[in-house]
Amino acid sequence: MIITLTPNPSVDRAIVIDDLRRGEVHRATSSRIDPGGKGINVSRALTAQGGETLAVMPLGGAEGHLLGDLLDQAGVAHGAVEVAGSVRMNISVLEPDGTTTKLNEPGPELSPAEVDALLTATLDRADTADWIVGCGSLPPGVPTDLYATLVTRLRDRGGRVAIDTSGAPMAAAVAARPHLIKPNHEEFAELVGRDLPTMGDVRDAARELVADGIEIVAVSLGGDGALLVTAEDTVHARATIERPLSTVGAGDCMLAGLLHGLTLGQPAAEALRTGVLWGAAAVTLPGSLVPSPADLRGITVHVTRDPDLRTVLSH
Repeated sequence: MIITLTPNPSVDRAIVIDDLRRGEVHRATSSRIDPGGKGINVSRALTAQGGETLAVMPLGGAEGHLLGDLLDQAGVAHGAVEVAGSVRMNISVLEPDGTTTKLNEPGPELSPAEVDALLTATLDRADTADWIVGCGSLPPGVPTDLYATLVTRLRDRGGRVAIDTSGAPMAAAVAARPHLIKPNHEEFAELVGRDLPTMGDVRDAARELVADGIEIVAVSLGGDGALLVTAEDTVHARATIERPLSTVGAGDCMLAGLLHGLTLGQPAAEALRTGVLWGAAAVTLPGSLVPSPADLRGITVHVTRDPDLRTVLSH
């Protein structure tokens, strides 16, 4: 069982157009809506692949009702904490070459009582979980140390915690020593406070965090794949997708696959392969659609413990 906590979920509307031109009227060629938010995407991907998961989130307003309905339709088990504000609506504009422009609302302001209820709802279910995952941005009113508090409380109870966020919430969480973090390249550079232009720079920075108490550092690198570092191992995995449709949620699917593999007892290299496979499959799908088992077919993932550390990473 993998439990996800998404403090700032969303309804995601993806709109496909031929070419984005600022200030002009566009006619969409297609559109779709999906449940959104990093942790929710992790749970959606796990559900689509037959994994056991529970998504914990605040729900409120008309968008909250829609989000709950969308999760029910997708078969995603969820534990909702009712809040006074309305869940946000995010918009992604997709172009034929895979370019994605995102417009994200801030989300509802949560009261201290609502924040406490969200933490309690997660902790009350934690004893049944192999992993508890704290994911995504924090809405207004939520203290920066929410994920750090989650890590501290779960560590005291023996829970394994993964964190995927950015900025001050990630820095605070890392200081509390979660078992696993999964930033992307830009978020990781922000976390360590320096540019990381090459594969070797990312590897070295990850080793520093591992030496400081993080068991697994997995950095998603977009088209350059992903790098996973533990005290015993450094693994790089990459899949090439010739015709990407949307990058929305691909990193979340990668994290879902990685945790799924670890839950099944796969070694780090094989779990990373699973993660990159799921993430690569997500890129072939429209909007924030998550891959089914059929979508994984035909995708080859190359895994090595000896990546070229001189590789200059794309942005």
